[in-house]
Amino acid sequence: MSSAPTQPPRDNERSSINLISIITVAVAVLLALFFGYGLTTTTDGGSNTNTPATLFGLRRFIPSFWASGTRRQLGSVASVATGVPDHTQSIAKNPVVSGHGDTMKTPVYFLSHGGPNIMYDIDHPAYKELGKIGREITTKVKPRAVVVFSAHWQAGRDTVQVNTAEMTELIYDFYGFPSHYYEEKYPNVGSREVAIKVIDAFKEAGIKAEGVKRGLDHGVWASFKCAFEPESNPLNVPIVQVSLFNTEDPMQHFRLGQAVQKLREENILIIVSGMAVHNLRDLRFTFGNPRPMPYTVSFDEALKDAVTTSPAERPQALTELLKRGDARQAHPTFDHLLPIHVGAGAAGDDLAKRLFTLKEGSMSWAQFRFGEVANASAL
Repeated sequence: MSSAPTQPPRDNERSSINLISIITVAVAVLLALFFGYGLTTTTDGGSNTNTPATLFGLRRFIPSFWASGTRRQLGSVASVATGVPDHTQSIAKNPVVSGHGDTMKTPVYFLSHGGPNIMYDIDHPAYKELGKIGREITTKVKPRAVVVFSAHWQAGRDTVQVNTAEMTELIYDFYGFPSHYYEEKYPNVGSREVAIKVIDAFKEAGIKAEGVKRGLDHGVWASFKCAFEPESNPLNVPIVQVSLFNTEDPMQHFRLGQAVQKLREENILIIVSGMAVHNLRDLRFTFGNPRPMPYTVSFDEALKDAVTTSPAERPQALTELLKRGDARQAHPTFDHLLPIHVGAGAAGDDLAKRLFTLKEGSMSWAQFRFGEVANASAL
């Protein structure tokens, strides 16, 4: 019995089959693109960044503006659907995060900066330590701006000044050095936006503050040139310098730091620049002999004890530090010590750690950090 001959599919049937196939493939591709986002999580600079999955090599065909827009929308949708906060905006302001994805405040650094000659003494242990701290800041902290308080700028007894200049020159506030010292350059820019944030923070705290246009003194640029060497480790963020008060009141300066503490939550780094022990008068006794003076040893250790005590006890400990019998030997004037009171105020409840010290003649190069830096695995 012969079977009926097989009829070839009619044109309209063939078109339907092709259309169904095309629709099926299109839907599959759209699903792949949609679900591909967010499947691959990478860590870059401390931020968790969702990247498109490279499914069948399709990622290369997605316009970058579409990809970034889709990631932002998906982050917001995920927040609504899961109740998990969307950290996109906070991460944009502060790339320093803990291992659990929670934002962290930037740490606070106290730098002992020494004289401008440290820029040329590349084998000096303090030069190397400043470079190490600088690399920690540029590779781990990654601030969006730096606010720095220097021992070399004191304003009024009840008023501080903030540099609002966008373009800042260098101030060569030292004497008797070779001529090439006064030709040194340090590339930098300021930020009026950040300066206004600082002024507003002071006013909210009841502290008189005014904006001025000023250069950077060597307490900033000389130490920064060691920490953030322009060729090998540039800082590449705005620097806003703030003055001290023209007083020796430790709690007045502590409150100055407290006023700007909240800036740390916006990925603005606070650096205070002074010297752990600073007696220029006794340099004549120590030329050619790095052996520390007795007061250098005793005060350097007392400073460590005061700074690293519990945050609740730290204000009183730092106040008592200035009353020690060796305090005026270590600091004939307290201008180089008071920056650490500002740093302690800005640190809030964060613990402090002495990163390095070198007791040398009538000077000490102790460097401190308040607060922690996200560990390397989170960067």
